[in-house]
Amino acid sequence: MGFKSRYINFSMHLLIIIGIILFAVIAPETVLQAFNPEQERTVLLLLIAIYLWTFSKIPAGAAGILLLLMIIILNLTDSVEDAMAGFLSSALYFILILSLLSGVIVKTNADKLISGKLLKLKNISPKKIILILPVLVSILPVLMPSAFARLKTVLPFVDSLNDAFALPEQSMFKKYAMYVVGFVNQNSTMIVYTGGGYPVLAAQLLNDYGVANLGWLEWFLIIAPPLWCALIITSIFSWYYLKFSYPSENEADFGDSARAVQNDYHEYQPTKTFWFVIITFGLMVSAWVFTDPERVPVLLPPMILLVLYSIPGISLITNDDIRAFNWENFLMIGAALSVGIIMDQNGTAQVIAEQLIRIIPENANTLVNIIIVTFTVFLFRMIFIVPTSAVIVIFPVMISYADMTGVPALVLAFIVIMMIGGTNILPIHSPTLYFTFKEGVLTKKDHYTMAVFSSFTFFIVSILAAYLYWVWWA
Repeated sequence: MGFKSRYINFSMHLLIIIGIILFAVIAPETVLQAFNPEQERTVLLLLIAIYLWTFSKIPAGAAGILLLLMIIILNLTDSVEDAMAGFLSSALYFILILSLLSGVIVKTNADKLISGKLLKLKNISPKKIILILPVLVSILPVLMPSAFARLKTVLPFVDSLNDAFALPEQSMFKKYAMYVVGFVNQNSTMIVYTGGGYPVLAAQLLNDYGVANLGWLEWFLIIAPPLWCALIITSIFSWYYLKFSYPSENEADFGDSARAVQNDYHEYQPTKTFWFVIITFGLMVSAWVFTDPERVPVLLPPMILLVLYSIPGISLITNDDIRAFNWENFLMIGAALSVGIIMDQNGTAQVIAEQLIRIIPENANTLVNIIIVTFTVFLFRMIFIVPTSAVIVIFPVMISYADMTGVPALVLAFIVIMMIGGTNILPIHSPTLYFTFKEGVLTKKDHYTMAVFSSFTFFIVSILAAYLYWVWWA
């Protein structure tokens, strides 16, 4: 990087930091008048966090520690232990355990064995697999509830297929696959209310606030059509965006649509260990599908599997595997969860919601109200790290405005559900996006271009679904 580039980069970071400092000085007497002093400091923390998640060059692990330090310095908790609350989240340990379990798939060559079966199909090519992948990932939540579990299950197969066609590490095939396992995978979680923690919570809120008590099929019929429309549009856009952004890679990977398999995986034969892993993984997925999450926590089956794989004599997971885990991501996500918990507990998120909702005019027609509510939910989603935190706070606020806006409560509820689940711009907005982003296959430009378009698409589709489709279910 030349001197001029370094100077521009330094200047940009300096301007952002000065902007945050000026905001801290001016905002309490202007835009933050409705906030108490603790909430003002929490908004400042949020701005620092967003800077660290987006523009900062500070390593992820160090950035996580810095966030914890800022929580303590700004006196946002009663104790250091409270500042570490994000590290007590079951979601964080779900990520840790599933990451370790996914390594077992690679150890037993399960990814190559299954990839080998796929590669035996007649006239198989990277282009045909690319067409299949979004469809597969968009229906997988029916069987596998966790987006992160799906990521860790599919990713090894992507690597195996990339190797099988002798494609480079940064191939067009892998770039698009990363989009699918990141964006499509995360957004498709909403397709059924058994599809993960977020839809389970959203369905419970529908019931708790007396909006609706929907069955599995009713939920599917309400949300699947608009969700699939959004995913089709975003998948087509992302394909052409990558195609025109990387013409040489596109020509190398897909110029010959009948590109033959280069590396033969047929020599991999299933062993007893392979069948042991496949059966136990199947039992874990079955536990997620057929048990009540309130009685059998989602984290419990993978915990049991982790212990089982660690037993001497099996030893599929060792201390070396645990040491090899990407602990800097663990620190960053844990700190991000702490920020979200603080915003929820001290009422900062609630005050922001109440301020945003005031922009809704009292005498606007239904379509205008739908547009404004959808935009408000979009803005509100941007300040939250995970969708579950966002929906807990914004859901009751929006439902309370159903009578004022003239929009049926069910329609408002699904605007909230669709927008919160479909808006994922910052990598930290979802662990799934964060881990695909950290793979380094997609650049920041790639990520943000596809993320902004995806969120805009969900914005438009949510408005159209609310005005033309969901209203018939209300």
